[in-house]
Amino acid sequence: MLVMKTSSPPHRSGHRGFTLLELLVVMVILGLLAGYVGPKYFAQVGKSETKAGARTQIEALEKSFDMFRLDTGHYPSNEQGLQALVTKPPNEPKWNGPYLKKAVPLDPWGRAYIYKFPGEHGDYDILSLGKDGRPGGEGDNADVTNR
Repeated sequence: MLVMKTSSPPHRSGHRGFTLLELLVVMVILGLLAGYVGPKYFAQVGKSETKAGARTQIEALEKSFDMFRLDTGHYPSNEQGLQALVTKPPNEPKWNGPYLKKAVPLDPWGRAYIYKFPGEHGDYDILSLGKDGRPGGEGDNADVTNR
C-alpha cells in the first residue's frame, strides 16, 4: 500500500503583499489620471447638454409658431418676432394665445434667440449663435438652428 505524505507548501517570507509605499504610489497615479481625464470628460458632457437644451427650446418655439400660424393664417413678422407668442400683436384679430406658458426663453448662454421671417432655410429661422455669440463657429461656439 502506498502512503502519501501531505505537507504544506513552503512559506515564502519574502513575499507578504504590497507595502504601504507601493499602495500610495498606485493611488497617486490613479488620482493623477482621474484629475486629467475627468475634467475633459465632464466638459464634453456639459457641451452636449447645452446644445441639446438649445435644440429642445427651439423645437418648443417651432411648435408655438405652428399654433400661431394655425390661428392667424401666417407666421409672425420680423417686427412681431418671438414676443408674438406671448403678447397679442396689434391688428391680429384671430390671435388665440399666449402660445407659450412662460416668457420667451433665452438660449442656454443667456442671449435672446434670433427670429427671421421669411427664413433662409424654410418659412422662418430660429437660431442661437452659440457660446461665443457670433455667427458660425465650431463645437460649443457653433450656431444652433431649427433647420
